[in-house]
Amino acid sequence: MNQSRKTIVIASVLLVVLFAGAIVALQKIDSARGKDAAIEEVLYLPSGKTVKRLSLGYSSLLAVVYWTRAVQYFGNRHLQDSKRYDLLYPLLDITTDLDPQLVVAYQTGSIFLCQSPPNGAGEPDKAVALLEKGIVANPEVWRMYFTLGFVHYLERKDYKAAEQAFRKGSEVPGALPWMRTMAARMAEHAQDIETAMLLWRGIYETTHDKNVRDGAVKHLASLQAEIDMRELRIRVRTYHEKKGVWPTTWTELVRAGLLGGVPVDPAGQIYKLLPEGGVWVEDPSQFPFLDQAALAN
Repeated sequence: MNQSRKTIVIASVLLVVLFAGAIVALQKIDSARGKDAAIEEVLYLPSGKTVKRLSLGYSSLLAVVYWTRAVQYFGNRHLQDSKRYDLLYPLLDITTDLDPQLVVAYQTGSIFLCQSPPNGAGEPDKAVALLEKGIVANPEVWRMYFTLGFVHYLERKDYKAAEQAFRKGSEVPGALPWMRTMAARMAEHAQDIETAMLLWRGIYETTHDKNVRDGAVKHLASLQAEIDMRELRIRVRTYHEKKGVWPTTWTELVRAGLLGGVPVDPAGQIYKLLPEGGVWVEDPSQFPFLDQAALAN
């Protein structure tokens, strides 16, 4: 066997060992989870840079393994309505150390990180750190700036930082024109429903991850229901001002010319008309991001 062939064989064996070690470590994490949540946080592999040095040139392949693991970890935690996602950022950090050009890990991973539990890790600052790391490695990807602006606006309520992210992204060759529009909206508006809907539509359109797309659909439905109910409450109050009594059915508002028909929510069910002008959805589980207390104001 010549020297070149020996080198290939040794490298292949080491790679197999590396993969086996990764699998064993991940299995240990899973088995320990049910016994002691604290153990889960220490049974973990070294940094991505260390793993990359051991990858023998197969770091991109290992990155896919770690990205898959991050998605599985998030999905399992989400299904359990977990309040903690302590391994999520380390998994994403290692993934992107192994392959700095794996754009999906930055973009989708940051959505996993930024949302409040149980829908995410509740760590918007780490989401920003991950996206900024991604922008340094991939400055030509305008979608990264969009997601950064999304996190700043919706999760951190930092409208100036959101404006800067959208503006910088709009200057990237190939960026869609609405990036410039979003930058202008950041400068003109604080938090408002219409802007939130634009951002969630953008997230839906720029990701292929099922968890993120499903979350975007639920956010959009909740926001649309909020818009509908605010408008319906205005019309109910108008009826009260004219008639001196609160309506008990939607038909009364239709007859009064205040509605064109019985109103239905985005899930196709009739809105509930509550005493003294209240309005609510028939099945709140269809709209997990509605805030009844906020709508009461």
